[in-house]
Amino acid sequence: MLIALDQVKKTYKMGEVEIQALRGVSLTIERGEFVAIMGHSGSGKTTLMNLLGCLDRPSSGHYLLDGQEVSRMSDDQLARIRNQKIGFVFQSFNLLTRTSAIENVEMPLIYGPFVSRQKKHDIAKSLLERVGLGGRMHHHPGQLSGGEQQRVAIARSLVNHPSILFADEPTGNLDTKSSIEIMTIFEQLNAENITIVMVTHEADIAKYAKRAIMVKDGQIL
Repeated sequence: MLIALDQVKKTYKMGEVEIQALRGVSLTIERGEFVAIMGHSGSGKTTLMNLLGCLDRPSSGHYLLDGQEVSRMSDDQLARIRNQKIGFVFQSFNLLTRTSAIENVEMPLIYGPFVSRQKKHDIAKSLLERVGLGGRMHHHPGQLSGGEQQRVAIARSLVNHPSILFADEPTGNLDTKSSIEIMTIFEQLNAENITIVMVTHEADIAKYAKRAIMVKDGQIL
């Protein structure tokens, strides 16, 4: 089992008002699964994604990731877990606009163990070729289509060989053709035993996953 949540709650304080974003969520995700998390705006699905991705901590409850209790870890410990085990893909791509595709993919390698410049280049080049952008690696984001930018973002997310990918509305800014291309890449990655957890509100995109988790009012239906 890769992920196990047990009675996880998340409460935010807005002044004197408490907002319960998650109300006792329990779930498990097995290694190698492709899971879609669905729900309307305000349902708690993004909060759940942030907790699963170790970007936030629960207010109470337990979260085991790959057998480790991560819900009480320090910021540095969580950052280490993210760097070692997790890749992220976001709706807005989050690329640096003034750097080329290959430089964007190389970026996470700056923060890990020392890797030579040539090795960084080779790793990034290989990943861009893997997502079909071998001929576009020196283009800047502004010279790439939305689908191509998302492919750069996927290549970047794979740099540290994550065992799990979190994708937050990965096709939200894309047309139908580009969405299909991106989801095909996710299917291929999942076939290589990379666990994928994807937030989406689109039913046709959720169909690519092997299981859908519906969230409403901070609870799993």
